Amino acid sequence: MLRHLLLLIAVLTAPSVFALDSPLELRGLYAQQVDRRLDIPAEVQQHYAELLDKQLQQGGLKLATQFVVLVDRNPKVQALLMFWISEDGGFEFIGASPVSTGKKDGVEYFETPVGVFDHSVANFDFRSEGTPNEQGIRGYGEKGLRVYDFGWVQARRTWRPGESTMRLLIHSTDPAQLERRLGTAQSKGCVRIPASLNRFIDYFGVLDADYEQMQSKGKAPQVLRADRAHIAWSGRYLVVIDSGVRQRPAWSPLPAVKSHKLKNN
Repeated sequence: MLRHLLLLIAVLTAPSVFALDSPLELRGLYAQQVDRRLDIPAEVQQHYAELLDKQLQQGGLKLATQFVVLVDRNPKVQALLMFWISEDGGFEFIGASPVSTGKKDGVEYFETPVGVFDHSVANFDFRSEGTPNEQGIRGYGEKGLRVYDFGWVQARRTWRPGESTMRLLIHSTDPAQLERRLGTAQSKGCVRIPASLNRFIDYFGVLDADYEQMQSKGKAPQVLRADRAHIAWSGRYLVVIDSGVRQRPAWSPLPAVKSHKLKNN
């Protein structure tokens, strides 16, 4: 009797699970929940889908029924685009937001590498402590926001010729001083994203396929949110490209930040 009562209490007090009937429902939720978005024309979405497909093929991957995150590191673009890959290999646009990738700014700054990067439990994510540095900057953003770890990768140094290894991460940034600069190259090589997009990817498990597989084997990764939505189409790949554009497109405007460096970006 007591056992049944405890089970009933557990069911009644468990966090509600967000259910999706279709992966494309994430498109409307992106528009509702992500507060920094880019309005990309349909023909540009198609162009990026083709670039994404090409990069995946070069990486030897043929994906289906999962989400994938694409980043254009081009200094004139600085954008993240989320796609759903259907069962027949078609690409459906979900949403887009401004980001910051690597810039040339001295020692230990890298050019964000191009390629396909696997988000796996071989490199566990962690969460921001929200602690400011000596300049008052919270480099990973507010406390509790997730830092997505893609491991050590080869990247081109910006302070002298050649390559070295850098830790490739996707993370939020300081909400007061740096998030407003998204849309321009600002990082040491990682991909900075809006805090609302961080929460969105985290809650819906957009990149959590490997983590969920680990959980299905009875090993629950502590970094996963207890109240997250359980969806059937999680992905695991970050794809970084450089579109090669020479002029900033109208759909990716410069942020309104008074900064000499930004004006000359």
